[in-house]
Amino acid sequence: MTRIGVITFPGSLDDRDAQRAIRLVGAEAVPLWHGDHDLLGVDAIVLPGGFSYGDYLRAGAIASHAPIMAEVIDAAAKGVPVLGICNGFQMLAEARLVPGAHTRNAHQQFIRRDQRLRVENATTAWTNQFETGEEIVIPLKNADGRFIADAATISRIEGNGQVVFRYVGVNPNGSLNDIAGVSNERGNVVGLMPHPEHATEEGFGPDTALAMSSGTDGLRFFTSALQSLLSA
Repeated sequence: MTRIGVITFPGSLDDRDAQRAIRLVGAEAVPLWHGDHDLLGVDAIVLPGGFSYGDYLRAGAIASHAPIMAEVIDAAAKGVPVLGICNGFQMLAEARLVPGAHTRNAHQQFIRRDQRLRVENATTAWTNQFETGEEIVIPLKNADGRFIADAATISRIEGNGQVVFRYVGVNPNGSLNDIAGVSNERGNVVGLMPHPEHATEEGFGPDTALAMSSGTDGLRFFTSALQSLLSA
């Protein structure tokens, strides 16, 4: 059975949700601890959302130096699929595993909404079960979600296809170029601000045209990881 680790940091809020999403696709969810130096032989890794270390200094900055992140960085370099969700995306950026950085939302307020996204790259380890150009709806909740980078970095990642998701309809936090998620050049590491683990089970996801709380677009993030591992 495929084993996907979920790392818990002080202040993680969505680690159990990520574990549940992993179990829903038939994989084994393996709890990992921020203070350890052991990934327990997992096949893929999820850095969950929350407010690690209270977002002191910068969101994700302290967590990016946690002991287990040395192992995550090494695993990512070897091609292990790594997904950073919201606070996990901030950690990936702070650890330089994906380009860019995050600042306070442009309107200076915490936001929670069901957000439309356009899939810009359907070839990564976490998006291969989507279609390029497809629009999906994924819950979003953040206060420091504004994606920024210098002009040269923006030009490079746009040209390389490293922009994986883009906000559609409304830019909720002022992210440059409406960027909602990016990858590393290899495509095994992906970070995004919205929360796919909150759109994996009917009755608990976003509303759709068919029924309230029936959206399950987030499930394909995790089936994509399984497919990526099977085809490796």
